Amino acid sequence: MAYYNKSPKNNGDGKNAEDRALDTFANMMIEKIESLGSKDGWQKPWFTEGTLSWPKNLSGREYNGMNALLLTMLCEKKGYELPVFCTFNRAVGLNYQTDKQGNKKQMVDANGEPLPKVGINKGEKSFPVMLTSFTIVHKETKEKIPYDDYKRMSAEEQKEYNVYPKLNVYQVFNVAQTNLKEARPELYAKLEAENKPEKALVKEGDMYSFPAVDQMFKEQKWICPINIEHQDNAFYSISRNQITIPEKAQFKDGESWYGTAFHEMVHSTGAENQLNRLHPQSGFGSDEYAREELVAELGSALVCQKYGMTKNLKEDSAAYLKSWLGSLKETPSFIKTTLMDVKKATSILTQRIDEVSLEMKEQQSEDVAASVSEENKDAKDMKQSASSNDNEQTEVEEEKVARSAFRR
Repeated sequence: MAYYNKSPKNNGDGKNAEDRALDTFANMMIEKIESLGSKDGWQKPWFTEGTLSWPKNLSGREYNGMNALLLTMLCEKKGYELPVFCTFNRAVGLNYQTDKQGNKKQMVDANGEPLPKVGINKGEKSFPVMLTSFTIVHKETKEKIPYDDYKRMSAEEQKEYNVYPKLNVYQVFNVAQTNLKEARPELYAKLEAENKPEKALVKEGDMYSFPAVDQMFKEQKWICPINIEHQDNAFYSISRNQITIPEKAQFKDGESWYGTAFHEMVHSTGAENQLNRLHPQSGFGSDEYAREELVAELGSALVCQKYGMTKNLKEDSAAYLKSWLGSLKETPSFIKTTLMDVKKATSILTQRIDEVSLEMKEQQSEDVAASVSEENKDAKDMKQSASSNDNEQTEVEEEKVARSAFRR
């Protein structure tokens, strides 16, 4: 990836790469929030249902929550069909093959002919993404180790190291801004097949069901208790550290119910024993309360988008539209802290949902294997029984023949 250093001054505007990226993010958010409401009260969803899968890079690696949110907004704004992005260097790198010595050779086809070169289309503009890298240094020996090795250590072992995070800004292009479709049609077709939007919901009568989330609620596998009751309000209680939501039947459809649940679940990630984001003294209507509502709205919308659902702006949150817009325009740090919190919260949510989903799939596989084993056992028993009957019949026939011979 091309790395852009954060210099004190750049492009003559006195802003570094991170500041300019945050300006871009803020403008993107302002456009999106302004588009959500209308004069007649009708509200658009945060994202259009079923149009895009989760944003990835050209190698298939998913972007984190913050980048995924903004890249999804970018795709909808520009009309990009594939949420696949790459840096300039990554696109150009498709033209060459590098050997162990670092020598580059131009890519050729099966006949040895040079392949058409991949490049960024003329006049296209990049979009920033932010990725955090970590330098891990031993406190005594000062030895550096890879971050992946650090993650595999026990909590006690990790205490021996200092962790230094660094926020890096990269510039990326959507594949639609390249000639990839013409230069590498097979690769482009592969990307199309791998990035078809999928819906995690299952149709159940007039409602939709999300099996993994239903199982999570049933077995109380979330980070705090979730109570489903026949009443009119959905809320997260900081003092009791628990979520209360109405029954699904009280909603017009399953998607609205799950979207509401995700909103409250994002709130719960801010508990003191989790991300420690919530402050009980920040009362209703305060700036901090308004910011937390935006975190919950963006987080729940992003989770819904990942699993193929639509998330409309929560009615209670609509009152904060002007507050959000004012903060985005006037407070430079607002967009950074908000997006960072969205990233952390959605990571907890999607990780837990995917874990439960994987457990269910593994259980289903075990059940199928057990069923097949039982069927094979039954078939074997039947075969042995049939063989035993045949042997008994043969013995009877042989005895009859012997008796007949004796009489003669």
